[in-house]
Amino acid sequence: MNKRKILVTSALPYANGSIHLGHLVEYIQTDIWVRFQKMRGHSVYYVCADDTHGTPIMLRAEKEGITPETLIVRVHEEHLGDFTGFHIQFDNYYSTHSPETRQFSEEIYSKLKDAGLIAVRGIEQLYDPVKQMFLPDRFVKGECPKCGAKDQYGDSCEVCGAAYAPTELKNPYSAISGAEPIKKSSEHYFFSLSDPRCSDFLRSWTREGDHLQPEAANKMREWLGEAGENKLSDWDISRDAPYFGFEIPDAPGKYFYVWLDAPIGYMGSFKNLCDSEHIPFDEFWQPQLLSNTKTELYHFIGKDILYFHALFWPAMLQNAGYRTPTKIFAHGFLTVNGEKMSKSRGTFITAASYLTQGLNPEWLRYYYAAKLNSTLEDIDLNLEDFVARVNSDLVGKFINIASRCAGFISKRFDGQLVDGARYQHLCSVVDERFAAWRPDQIEQAFEQREFSAAVRQIMKFADEANETIHELAPWEIAKDPQRIDELLSACSLGIQLFYLLSCYLKPILPETARRIEHFLNCEVLTWPSLKDDQPVSDLLLPAGHRINVYQHLMTRVDSKQVDALVAANIHSLAPSGAQADSPARHAQKQQHSVTPIADMISIADFSKIDLRVARIVSAEQVTGAEKLLKLTLDIGNEQRTVFAGIKAAYDPEQLQGRLTVMVANLAPRQMKFGLSQGMVLAAGGSSSGELFILSPDAGAQPGMRVK
Repeated sequence: MNKRKILVTSALPYANGSIHLGHLVEYIQTDIWVRFQKMRGHSVYYVCADDTHGTPIMLRAEKEGITPETLIVRVHEEHLGDFTGFHIQFDNYYSTHSPETRQFSEEIYSKLKDAGLIAVRGIEQLYDPVKQMFLPDRFVKGECPKCGAKDQYGDSCEVCGAAYAPTELKNPYSAISGAEPIKKSSEHYFFSLSDPRCSDFLRSWTREGDHLQPEAANKMREWLGEAGENKLSDWDISRDAPYFGFEIPDAPGKYFYVWLDAPIGYMGSFKNLCDSEHIPFDEFWQPQLLSNTKTELYHFIGKDILYFHALFWPAMLQNAGYRTPTKIFAHGFLTVNGEKMSKSRGTFITAASYLTQGLNPEWLRYYYAAKLNSTLEDIDLNLEDFVARVNSDLVGKFINIASRCAGFISKRFDGQLVDGARYQHLCSVVDERFAAWRPDQIEQAFEQREFSAAVRQIMKFADEANETIHELAPWEIAKDPQRIDELLSACSLGIQLFYLLSCYLKPILPETARRIEHFLNCEVLTWPSLKDDQPVSDLLLPAGHRINVYQHLMTRVDSKQVDALVAANIHSLAPSGAQADSPARHAQKQQHSVTPIADMISIADFSKIDLRVARIVSAEQVTGAEKLLKLTLDIGNEQRTVFAGIKAAYDPEQLQGRLTVMVANLAPRQMKFGLSQGMVLAAGGSSSGELFILSPDAGAQPGMRVK
């Protein structure tokens, strides 16, 4: 086997919030893949860092009366503690507020500038006269310029789905101070993404070389357009003081936008590791060396930040003279019990609270692995299924094999497995009964990040092992002193099968594997690779191997523990001030206050609204729309097309066939993307990250009027 040199990163968690179970989908996925590659003997470096710059960090530190530097050090410790608690094993966990990241940020900027890819031009922004600062889009609120909805953010309306500039808001106010902002001009620095050197390269890069998953590549084609089209806008990479970040060289009072230095933080973290471990940094980043070193670079990210990693990042690297990623692996979001994570329902669960409640982190690692695949599909943490699957698979199937056999080996045979002729017979039994145990199937699934497929195969093998042990029934054999040799053979077979299953599960259950290594008296569980002509018995522990006394390896999940976890995560919905308005990053949504009751209306006013039950016949993405889904609705006697601003809350596949409620007599509205013939009803706070379409009770039929 050729030894590979692999650099792996996960998206950088923002240093303005706690790690929650949604974040952990990505880090557990990455950690499993890295551990698998290391088990196979490859040189793998897994680096990450806290994403530490930006206005939210500055404002939170100010609110707490500390410096941003003090805040990010504290959050770094919290984040690393949470990751360590879930056995996420980074080779380096660093910070973007580092000399290495500053150096690479300035160098890449300078190279882009020398290449004529940095433009400077004036833009008009909203300015807070009280805080004396320009306001990012998400820190401006006001009335939607399209539909008039109140308390909308400065970039888009959560009611009608319209996108706009913050200067278009009606009656705007600062979400920081409450003051009415003024318009003020400022010079900003732009990365010329629309330049043909960028757009042409990106069209080629996103379509060739298998850099992206098929779904992601399709999305890139949509954003990029065809050759000759110029759908990309230049990227604003600067922010004005006051701002926490790196000041742009030769531009006093101007700072690099946080999303410029965030991915560069991958390079900064790896350089920090290289300097301490004497690893050749250039072998992984200099394109002229790649043909000889054949190093690989993989980014694991959420699908919400695909735009930054598959467009901005490769274009920056290419035009600054650095290598581009080998592949970008994007994944979906986490839902809990089929819904988006919610503080009010107690399902916005932090990593720390999971650990504090005493739940085994490997239960969650296994459950995620059993759900994860290589696509952008969301995965669901169904709490009842979580309890059932962990107890059935891990304890009932896997651990059960060892617990049924190990006691007899220790008490009756001084911990020694069969040897000699009996070992040869055991090998024959294994090769005959378990010839289908080909690790290459599981190996391929792990390599392709099809963890759910790998887990299914492993548990199929566990079922077969349990069936064999049940047939042999060592607990019955043990009752007859004349069958002592038969007892040793049966229990030795069980231990050998448990050993193989443990090797397969080690990337998912590293701490349990460590205890198994002690129990089995193995220095380390290695990946069980076979050549095509090798029998399964070649993977077994040697003849006469001696094991240690069995100690309990894993307990069952008690549903009361899960109930306590949910109860511990129910938060108050009281307003939480400016921090609730912090920009969402890396799929972390902030809960907001309940919208005040509107002015009273009469029954006559209400009777004018014709609400109808509608079945969603189809739902599809709208090219060029960030917020909208195109819905085809059946209302009994006709079908209507409605453009709904629910893209952030639902994937189209989730909606097809569902019943909902629509306003049927709303005047049609000609939108950029087509004619919208009504409005679906959805619940959500005035500026909440959550949105829920309304669904009638069972029995309702399309066309029924809602009264």
